[in-house]
Amino acid sequence: MKCLRLHSLCVLLLVAGCSKPASTDHSAAPNHYASQIVEVSGGKQVSGVGSLLPDPVVVQVNGADRNALAGAAVRFRGEGLKFSPQQAISDSSGQVTTAVRLGSTPGEYQIVAETHKSGGGSIEVNLRETALGYEQKLGKEMNEKYCIRCHDPESTTERVSNFDNLSPKPHPFNDGATLNSLRDSDLTNIINRGGAALGKSAQMPAFGKTLKAAEIKAVVAYIRAVADPPYQTSGMKYVK
Repeated sequence: MKCLRLHSLCVLLLVAGCSKPASTDHSAAPNHYASQIVEVSGGKQVSGVGSLLPDPVVVQVNGADRNALAGAAVRFRGEGLKFSPQQAISDSSGQVTTAVRLGSTPGEYQIVAETHKSGGGSIEVNLRETALGYEQKLGKEMNEKYCIRCHDPESTTERVSNFDNLSPKPHPFNDGATLNSLRDSDLTNIINRGGAALGKSAQMPAFGKTLKAAEIKAVVAYIRAVADPPYQTSGMKYVK
């Protein structure tokens, strides 16, 4: 009899438990579907292998009216990359932000941000990032110390660019459309002996007595790494 009463009590507890609504976390569940996803900021960044990108990656989801869409699920992916968060719901401005850590291999990385679209399937936007190896990081350091004041068209409060005061304008180091056509030896000679050495602007000074040969080589490696469109050569490895 005692066993029967215990059995009946267990059944009642089970029934009571089943009748209670289960708690569900809807924070990652989409309630809207997009017609467009676009980059807001964070593409074409450069950092060392295995490090966080200096700035977060921000994308925006838009609805059928091309206005910002809140409540849409966005997921980030990319081989060798780590995201924080990897997926989230767009906020009231239609935007989602993630911090990105680069992989351990130097080269180009592709970030894919995707969201569900109305009618099924998904849409995506791609962003390119660059991870620098040791030599390329040295080249970046030399660029920031000696080159960027003339070759970067953008001024900041910490560094005023001389770009607009020069004629002809220097080529930014990411100007792949121009610099990709030059051989490594040509770039080395220009840095070492100045622009006039190859019939270029005489305003480009010679750095042969300022930089060591290894540092000039590193600057060339950095120029190749940040080229847009990417510099292509046999034997160069790109991370998809």
